[in-house]
Amino acid sequence: MQHIVIVGATSAMAEHCARLWVQAAPVRLTLVGRDEARTNSVVMDLRVRNPQSHIQMLISDFVNALAIQQTVNTIVAQSPVDVVLIAHGVLSNQVNCQDDVLTCDAALQINGVSPVLFAEAFAKPMVAVNHGTIAIIGSVAGDRGRKANYVYGSAKGLVSRYAQGMQHRLAHTAVKVVLIKPGPTDTPMTSELKAKGKKMASVEQVALDILKGIAAGRPVVYTPSIWKIIMLVVIHLPYVIYNKLNI
Repeated sequence: MQHIVIVGATSAMAEHCARLWVQAAPVRLTLVGRDEARTNSVVMDLRVRNPQSHIQMLISDFVNALAIQQTVNTIVAQSPVDVVLIAHGVLSNQVNCQDDVLTCDAALQINGVSPVLFAEAFAKPMVAVNHGTIAIIGSVAGDRGRKANYVYGSAKGLVSRYAQGMQHRLAHTAVKVVLIKPGPTDTPMTSELKAKGKKMASVEQVALDILKGIAAGRPVVYTPSIWKIIMLVVIHLPYVIYNKLNI
């Protein structure tokens, strides 16, 4: 039975990925969350969807490096990990981050530092057995800084660069690192954007793209795939043009 770990299991993307995994076959799922009640609710739902799956949860402090390491140690001591999906994050309010460095610090920690620490902590035991996939959710926002969300974007930029470095380091092993870059997706995290009329991708389709990318071991997964083309254009826009855009 495949052992899949989901860090940030209460996120909408993570929950829909978990549903797809348990619908496909019995699996061993370890759900790591910050809120016990919300994480337990996800566990109960998944157990109903596939009673043959073994589903457990762990609660951890996501911004404490020691707690992250202890959580990973506990998980790998129970069973080798086949896949870890690192999915947590918060869509930070840019203005609030600009106005308060403590708010800015919190946003950078949970969206950037925390995910890469989880990835690094899981990499060591996976390399030791030369097996496993580390999938980490970044964002298209990390491809180029924009005035509308550069605090969130820079945190996701850290995730992107860190994942690229891990891919380079592990290129000659059987351990895969999959960097996932969703565009704006219809989840509770983006409810304010949706209320402003922004077009959103369905979370169900994004989750399906994530699972396909993980199964294939693709280095980078843009979802929906059109964002690969969009961001290629955005990245290469000259500064003289880019700085005139209200984005």
